[in-house]
Amino acid sequence: MSAPKQIGRTYNQNHIPRPYMAGKRRFSIYWTWSYPWEANRDLTELDNRFSTMTEVRRVAWPAFEGSEWDKMNFLQGIAGTLELFHRSTLAFQQLVGETTGHPVAVYQRIDQAGYKLPIDERVLADTDTLMVFGLDHLVSEQEAEKGEIDAIRDWLKREGTCLLLAPHHDVGFTADMKQRQMEYKHHGDELVPRQQRFGQYTRSLMKALEVPVLNQFGLRPAVVEGTKEIAPLTINRELDKLGLLNGVTTFNFHLHLPHYALTTADTKSIHLLASQPVDLSRPHPFTAAGNREFNTCLWMPSGGKRGGHILLVDSTNFTTLFGGTESLARFWSNMAKM
Repeated sequence: MSAPKQIGRTYNQNHIPRPYMAGKRRFSIYWTWSYPWEANRDLTELDNRFSTMTEVRRVAWPAFEGSEWDKMNFLQGIAGTLELFHRSTLAFQQLVGETTGHPVAVYQRIDQAGYKLPIDERVLADTDTLMVFGLDHLVSEQEAEKGEIDAIRDWLKREGTCLLLAPHHDVGFTADMKQRQMEYKHHGDELVPRQQRFGQYTRSLMKALEVPVLNQFGLRPAVVEGTKEIAPLTINRELDKLGLLNGVTTFNFHLHLPHYALTTADTKSIHLLASQPVDLSRPHPFTAAGNREFNTCLWMPSGGKRGGHILLVDSTNFTTLFGGTESLARFWSNMAKM
């Protein structure tokens, strides 16, 4: 049986606004990177860059040895790896699109063609859930501008809006080379350098919006003993007033997930909905300090002048690049129906 033809793909067009429909959320993904800056990184630099597609092929061999991944059909440099991230959200986009009746809009801070799009009314006007995927390297110096912060504040005044912030990991933030090596051995991903620090844009946005969270480390989740299945989340279901985790037991297995460290003792303004057991068989400063789980899902309810919600969940939980489960799809569905 031949595979069904995919719908035709379009590129290099302006976004077509999505009309409001009661009860049907409109999702937008915003990649915080400068695509050209990331793609043009010096390959002799060991740290703070994405892998090239050639490096991905070497480490993941033979997963990407089909003709569809060769140099005739796919980018072989860092740009190819960035495109893998784009492709990895297609399943999420399809599920949300089918559930809501709206296509998921995908934006980049600076795209392949060099067009810069800050978060403003062009992004926010027809968006109910804005997902800010913080995969910009700190050294690229992406910062939320005042106009963006003001626009997001105004947007969050609208009841029912949801801002999802997803700063990725912060591996090897220390000058201590032994600790960097320990962190590398802990997560075990050959494609991640000894130092890879993400999320300057989301960090600046969180500071401006007074979100008391800092993304730390890149931690390997524990697995169910004797299997390769990720260990279940520890879920505070009584706090999950939005039902985001109804029917959810696990998120996605990824070798280096950030710990969303709380920088406040105020448990009323922000709620820890779920934490993930960490792999204790591999030494890490986080576990050496006595920690056994890391924060993976947090919620700031609406209140005061803010009619919308703020969530913190890592972007890898909306991709299939690192696998996917029925539980994860249930989480996506809950998000879509929120």
